[in-house]
Amino acid sequence: MKTFLSIHWALIAALWYFVNGVLHTAAVLLKHKGKYDRELLRLLMDGHVLMLSGAVVFVCWLMMLSKIQCGGTISIIVAVFMLLYCIMIFPFLKSFVTMAISIMLIIISIKAINSFPNIYDIMQNYK
Repeated sequence: MKTFLSIHWALIAALWYFVNGVLHTAAVLLKHKGKYDRELLRLLMDGHVLMLSGAVVFVCWLMMLSKIQCGGTISIIVAVFMLLYCIMIFPFLKSFVTMAISIMLIIISIKAINSFPNIYDIMQNYK
């Protein structure tokens, strides 16, 4: 069970978000005919949100490898917003895998935060 709930789910989430963002952007650019307009911008922003989320969660994974609690906190925030994003686009795209990965990211991030040393206790030792 310990390996199943490892912080490496954050790396999986980061790769999933980022790669889906790149694929989304590529598909949009290949399908788009005509000039740059609001619809193209909106579709490109969807890919940008996915890529940015992936990059941020990757940094969170690196932070969690170093047992920095903020990495878990930030990854929870990103995962919650990714769930909200999936809910918003659900009528158009059923993103079950992204939702499942985001839920796993929340679970492992909470587990990681609880198992890492508390930064406030560490700072008290320096006073």
